[in-house]
Amino acid sequence: MRQANIDYSKGFTFSKHIPKEISHFDRVFDIFKELLTHTSGDIEEAFEWLNELDEEYNIFNDEYSLEDFENDLKKRGYIKEEIDPEKEGNTGTGKGKNVLTAKLESALREYALDQIFGKLKKSGAGNHQTKKIGVGDERDGENRNFQYGDDLSTINMTESLKNAQINNGISDLRLTEDDLIVEESKHKAQMSTVLMIDISHSMILYGEDRITPAKKVAMALVELIKRKYPKDSIDIIVFGNEAWPIKIKDLPYLKVGPYHTNTVAGLELAMDILRRKRNTNKQIFMITDGKPSCIQLPSGEFYMNSNGLDDMIVTQCLNKAAQARKLKIPITTFMIAQDPYLRRFVELFTAQNKGKAFLTGLSGLGEMIFEDYEKNRIKRI
Repeated sequence: MRQANIDYSKGFTFSKHIPKEISHFDRVFDIFKELLTHTSGDIEEAFEWLNELDEEYNIFNDEYSLEDFENDLKKRGYIKEEIDPEKEGNTGTGKGKNVLTAKLESALREYALDQIFGKLKKSGAGNHQTKKIGVGDERDGENRNFQYGDDLSTINMTESLKNAQINNGISDLRLTEDDLIVEESKHKAQMSTVLMIDISHSMILYGEDRITPAKKVAMALVELIKRKYPKDSIDIIVFGNEAWPIKIKDLPYLKVGPYHTNTVAGLELAMDILRRKRNTNKQIFMITDGKPSCIQLPSGEFYMNSNGLDDMIVTQCLNKAAQARKLKIPITTFMIAQDPYLRRFVELFTAQNKGKAFLTGLSGLGEMIFEDYEKNRIKRI
């Protein structure tokens, strides 16, 4: 491949394009980010895996060693040593435990975004189109005559000048109100999203790691919204026996626990978060691989049943779905398991909410969530 250089006195000249070489650090860094995602942010475990991969695939050499890579991570501000002053025998000096910095947490989200959604360039203040025509930031290419009260920033000067030439002639070029053409734009609406992630034990059962893809999708979606739709909001909650919110910076460390699946608690918390949002557009995305198997009774005790679909638990889930519908909060369920009886539950749940469901398992999970987020950009009016 050749690069074109322009010399305005001589025209175009071409030179051979030499592709940029990938540094030793960058080559290993991508592998390391993948390992960190799988180890839930455990740096030492990721280093152990990296060492094993090196033995098999010769990742390092005499020119660049694992120790060099670790030192580069520290120099570039991706990891730091954290001293625990309460640890017995620790004087506050010497080698401490390596931990991720905010810079590496951000790099993991960017890595997930690039993996799942491709290389997306930063755009300006991204909002969400509606079907309502009016003053907005995004033009749709349709023109009309200027009307009193129209924002002057919407005037299409090229078309207006053409009108002036036609109406008044080139020799007597005058631009009047009758010549003005306005280019239509669409109102934009902000979106508030709550992403629910199932962290019950079934997310790692039967030798299938379902939590890592879910975690990657969450990190990618957060990064997408930050880059492309910065006026939108996204909250992350996890649900097992109970439900609780987590901070975006905690996503890389997400793990499953010895939990049942309290979908009701997750939905209650999601709706509570969205009630406080001022945006008109609100939605819940729920990533889960199992049936609801737990609820909390008025007494505070947990009622659990892992055998089949429990009528009492299912009824409460369907009631929450209907409640969200009344609040005009659609729920999109991403069921990453294939069991027929789970499909039946999701169908009932989706019908109660009038939401949507994707039942295709882990394959293409990120792309499905991205596409659904984009489709939901149209404001419900």
